[in-house]
Amino acid sequence: MNFCIRAATISSRAPAFFKLVAVLAFSAATLLGPQPVRANRLGADIIALFPKEVGEFAYADLKKARTMPWFPQLQEQMLPERFRQFEKFLATAGVDPNTQVEELAWGLVAEVAASKTDATSKTESAESSVPTGEQIVGVALGSYNPESTESYFKRQKLPTFKARNYTLYAFGTGSGPSDLFFLFIDSSTAAFGHRSVLEKMVEVRFGAEEGLLHNDKFFPLINEANGNGIVWAVLNPAYTRLAMQQLAPEVDQFPEAAKLVGRMQNMLININASSGIDGKFQSICGSPEDANTMAQLLQAGLLYKRYQSKDNPDMADMLDKARVAPSGDRVILNLALTNEQMSSLIKHNTFALKM
Repeated sequence: MNFCIRAATISSRAPAFFKLVAVLAFSAATLLGPQPVRANRLGADIIALFPKEVGEFAYADLKKARTMPWFPQLQEQMLPERFRQFEKFLATAGVDPNTQVEELAWGLVAEVAASKTDATSKTESAESSVPTGEQIVGVALGSYNPESTESYFKRQKLPTFKARNYTLYAFGTGSGPSDLFFLFIDSSTAAFGHRSVLEKMVEVRFGAEEGLLHNDKFFPLINEANGNGIVWAVLNPAYTRLAMQQLAPEVDQFPEAAKLVGRMQNMLININASSGIDGKFQSICGSPEDANTMAQLLQAGLLYKRYQSKDNPDMADMLDKARVAPSGDRVILNLALTNEQMSSLIKHNTFALKM
């Protein structure tokens, strides 16, 4: 079975981090290095800010990532336009994202096509259906001067909106469906995202909405991934199925494989880096039997990709080191890449996907 990635099939609405994972994990331009650096844990107070219905939660330690020799080039290829706009927006007010933003956490709230109307049904539908769209909300941790920055925004007469005692500044007209907004929670915490979900974050902070800590299924997995990598992410069932559709677009041609994907529950991703890059990808399947079968399919896919990569020695070497193994109801994939191989792949525009 062909489990190679076809970049052209990756949806333009897919999250930037997931696209990075897609290329890194399954087209095998990923990760492993000796003695990985253990990242600091993201504080529970930050995780608690996010709405309960977040379906993908991700974290990046930008301060440590910037020490990697390949990071500036990778950033140029991978950084999505919406984050470029966010950085430019901050830079115009005198905030240097490259030095003042040290950590980034973000969540995606899926939009799904469903006829159910009650709140419980909507939550269940959001977890069981493949997302048809999404809204983003994020927190950038660093060192800021909110007063001077907000004074600049006011002088520029940017569109603003109130949420409790916070002022939301728009980058855009403030009325477009894709417009993003920005606010300071305090001098070390800036929040950004689409208006409705950013306003919900404010309500969570004031205790009027339930936050992510109250998601009994999702938060334990976030807690498991937290602190293990300079980049990590957790996907709920809907985003896990979307991931598999994008990673293996041919899967629908094989009914048995499609059934396995349909029963998948979650995906955990942890990426470390030191003298090389270390990636661990865990797919939580519907049962141990499903995990065993999925591991065999992924091994076959890696072999096929290895055959396709015979003219790319860096890719082929990394695929040779790839390891896939079932563990209970999980399939665990480990892949390896040195810094030199990573730089070589970047030079070949391996990560230059359309965002």
